[in-house]
Amino acid sequence: MFAIIDIETCGGKFDARSSRIIDLCIVVHDGLSVVHKFSTLINPECPIGYFYTKLSGITNAMVAKAPKFHEVANRILELTSGRIFIAHNVGFDYGFIKAEFASLGYEYQRETLCTVKLSRKLIPGKPSYSLGKLCDSLGISNSARHRAEGDAVATAHLFNMLLKAKNDHPIYKNKGVNYLMARKLSAKP
Repeated sequence: MFAIIDIETCGGKFDARSSRIIDLCIVVHDGLSVVHKFSTLINPECPIGYFYTKLSGITNAMVAKAPKFHEVANRILELTSGRIFIAHNVGFDYGFIKAEFASLGYEYQRETLCTVKLSRKLIPGKPSYSLGKLCDSLGISNSARHRAEGDAVATAHLFNMLLKAKNDHPIYKNKGVNYLMARKLSAKP
């Protein structure tokens, strides 16, 4: 099982006073299809600057009455427990979530898989591997770009394509997910 995650933040690097998660979506995928989706705005307990409001469309007023991270932390644990944490540029999303948990005194650890790295290996030759451009080139629509739910759902569609590409690949087709996890398709076979 997989937990495909996207977040939006009000800063580029976690800082409990000024740069936190403001939008989160977790799409639970069983290896064949999406079986559950959880999406919420999050009150970051700090102001959202103009740049991040312009990027995501999320305003301070929108998150004012949203749950705080600690109020959804147990739900995040539940939905990601025993699942591989997948994101497009996983280091960013996983790093923020891990830092949010650390600010609560909890050590969050999950196996991770990055759809950027998988895409580069399984779908080579694309001019860009940014989520928006890659999805456009593959015909994956996303009417809610830079919103957690829109990007998580698009990443789930991309993940479906990557699973098919893996199954069609002459080297990786007979390899299971554990092989992908161990190798992350980054080394030569």
